Amino acid sequence: MAFLKKKERLSIFTWHIHGSYLYYLSQGNFDIYIPVTLTKEEGYYGKGETFPFDENVIEVPAEEVKHCIFDCILFQTNKNFLVDQFEILSEEQRALPRIYLEHDPPRQHPVNRMHIMNDPNVLMVHVTHFNKLMWHNTTPFVKVIDHGVIAPEVNYDGSLQRGIVVVNNLHARGRRLGADIYEEVSKYIPLDLIGMGALEHGGIGEISHSQLPAFISKYRFFFNPIRYTSMGLAVCEAMMTGMPVVALATTENVTVIQNEISGIIHTDINYLIKRMSALLEDQALATSLGEAGKKVAEERFNINRFVKDWEETFNWIIQSKIHSYGKESSSY
Repeated sequence: MAFLKKKERLSIFTWHIHGSYLYYLSQGNFDIYIPVTLTKEEGYYGKGETFPFDENVIEVPAEEVKHCIFDCILFQTNKNFLVDQFEILSEEQRALPRIYLEHDPPRQHPVNRMHIMNDPNVLMVHVTHFNKLMWHNTTPFVKVIDHGVIAPEVNYDGSLQRGIVVVNNLHARGRRLGADIYEEVSKYIPLDLIGMGALEHGGIGEISHSQLPAFISKYRFFFNPIRYTSMGLAVCEAMMTGMPVVALATTENVTVIQNEISGIIHTDINYLIKRMSALLEDQALATSLGEAGKKVAEERFNINRFVKDWEETFNWIIQSKIHSYGKESSSY
């Protein structure tokens, strides 16, 4: 079974790792090929049923991948880079232009962790400047592509005097994702939790991605309790609706939200609780902060800018010679 590339469009091979990110990436003018297996293990789910992927996202049986023609390989996890590529890609495919997309900051140590991807012929792309700053990158080609999300066709309502938290498996992931902070704040502020694993801890459960904007828009504010992670796409999506965001003044949040101007951020949990109370009492304040945050999101997380950045990046790595020689300038 042959899967030939469309000559007029770039053909990118990657794994289905983060569904939301893959969906927004698929808005670009290129074809994305993803492997699928009957067992549906991580990276091999295929399209799934959660996201409305278009025809430019193409499923390929894992055993057929080595017979395909691609322009670029996009790694997204250590397993993709260390294991998967050797199991399903041909030797010729492994010599193609390659990019490693890092979604997260380092976990084992916040500043001294050396990234596992140390191939000087592979371009490293981080999703936030914070991630790039924290990782000890040893490769010469490193860049940042900020998130991009599609503006939803719903507007902020805010009539429900409660806060909404959107985190998958919050309690299983513990302090890093702010499970303790969520529990502490819940003692004083009415909060609802949605996402995988939420139902078992008194939350609402999962809401499909297509229904999420309309569902959360009625809440007074969006609370992100996460201590240490990447810039969450759920935060970007909430801001796009005009919803005020309350979050910790950590990671990339501090470059996105100005406290008391385009949202509420602080490292003092008691301060955040007081400001949440104020938002519950004053819908006009919540609306004002949300509108300012929406303007930030529309400029910074514009989907057209995002896909343009990726199209330029794919074209640059394909047209350069770093994947073959490693001698190009590192100023990219």
